[in-house]
Amino acid sequence: MAESRICIEVETAYLDHQSDPAHGRYAFAYSITIRNEGPTAARLLSRHWIITDADGGVQEVQGEGVVGEQPLIQPGEGYRYSSGAIIPTPVGSMRGAYQMVDEAGRHFEAPISAFTLARPGALH
Repeated sequence: MAESRICIEVETAYLDHQSDPAHGRYAFAYSITIRNEGPTAARLLSRHWIITDADGGVQEVQGEGVVGEQPLIQPGEGYRYSSGAIIPTPVGSMRGAYQMVDEAGRHFEAPISAFTLARPGALH
């Protein structure tokens, strides 16, 4: 059985112009690059995010694809997209997984390690 190797890189940015700290609204953008380092093509079917704010509040987001697409990522290639999240505190985190399927029809999960959302100056 071929091993599926998906690598995920994340970049985040605080969106000052979309945030309203006085009303508990902190907006962040994140850009994700999904690289297929396995031997077969893989399609991203759905996503599951767990977004946690500094007060321990949790939002779960599940849905088909990403930004309206279910990309097929060929071996050695990558797919990049950007999206966003709004939380009620200046610091939070996101983690999750992509549900994927390879060319042979094998379903697998590509975990997304936790990453921090932080307004500049909110962390030391």
